[in-house]
Amino acid sequence: MADELARARELLTEVPVLDGHNDLPWALRRQVGYDLDRRDIAVDQSAELHTDLDRMAAGGVGGQFWSVYVSTDLQGDNAVSATLEQIDCVRALAARYPERLQLARTADEVEAVRASGRVASLMGAEGGHSINCSMATLRALHELGVRYLTLTHNDNVPWADSATDEPEHGGLTAFGVEVVREMNRLGMLVDLSHVAAETMRGALRASRAPVLFSHSSARTVCDHPRNIPDDVLAQLPANGGVAMATFVTKFVLPESVRWTTDAQAELVEHGLSALDSSAAAKAVLAAFEERNPQPVATASTVADHLDHMREVAGIDHIGIGGDFDGTAFLPADLGDVAGYPNLIAELLRRGWSEPDLAKLTWHNAVRVLRDSESVADELQRAESPSIATLDQLDG
Repeated sequence: MADELARARELLTEVPVLDGHNDLPWALRRQVGYDLDRRDIAVDQSAELHTDLDRMAAGGVGGQFWSVYVSTDLQGDNAVSATLEQIDCVRALAARYPERLQLARTADEVEAVRASGRVASLMGAEGGHSINCSMATLRALHELGVRYLTLTHNDNVPWADSATDEPEHGGLTAFGVEVVREMNRLGMLVDLSHVAAETMRGALRASRAPVLFSHSSARTVCDHPRNIPDDVLAQLPANGGVAMATFVTKFVLPESVRWTTDAQAELVEHGLSALDSSAAAKAVLAAFEERNPQPVATASTVADHLDHMREVAGIDHIGIGGDFDGTAFLPADLGDVAGYPNLIAELLRRGWSEPDLAKLTWHNAVRVLRDSESVADELQRAESPSIATLDQLDG
């Protein structure tokens, strides 16, 4: 075991992780109102956060899609403004730590930042409510550096169904299809984490470019609606997309699905949101867990998903999206951004080759970004920016 862990650390110095999803900006907003002096990630923040710079280095992180997520409690222009504040946070982090982080917009820039020894910092917006049904807002986010949009978060949007809401649209509406096509034209990746299975299928039919699952695992291994069905995974080779396995315990460990439902009910009984991760929520959950021990996931649990995803989608179509600082529940040995070597060591023990591991951690993510840029170059020569509206297309 020690030999595999040492080799995993060595491999990650050669080909690091480009992780698909980290919610540090939202944690900084919620905890300290973006006061970076109070959460200086250049020092140990393990008491408050899953993420700081030294632990990223220890985990072999060379690139990160920072989520510029905003809660669906925010809607309309309030959601747009909050998304801009999240973008501002990522830019502030890069400006504050220029020797450790650098913003990147393209695949070439990602590779150049990695070569400089810094963490390539990309942005992904998590939830279609962030664009307020506006193509111009979508384009503005792209101009500011956002390189994927997750079509929904936990609730439906007026043009797409979420995995964790009641079906309303049968997947994508006509306006939703137009959003996907405009994202293709821009070179913004269509992120299908969080969306309903019918939305996944509709987006795959509509998209002219590879899609992304920034933080989703395999539904066959753990039957949760946030995970990806096999028929969708099987479409990724033809589409060129990448599915990035998440670490969230309730999405990877079947025994945790019921436990999490009960724990969230406990939060609601205490007047908190089911997804609250505040200090008050942590105290409620700690008391609940003392009475009801949580099922424990490990790197092996996540590896089970990756084995299955590789079998169905192929090695060229999988990656890693941990969801750090976006969940209270993580595997025992993947509890923060320093944990990636534990997963790579487990995959080495299972016989994964070093070239395959390099595809998983880095090359597939960079390739899907580059391919989306190539599609956009072609489409922009043939198509004008969409000015379609929700009312025009969906009535």
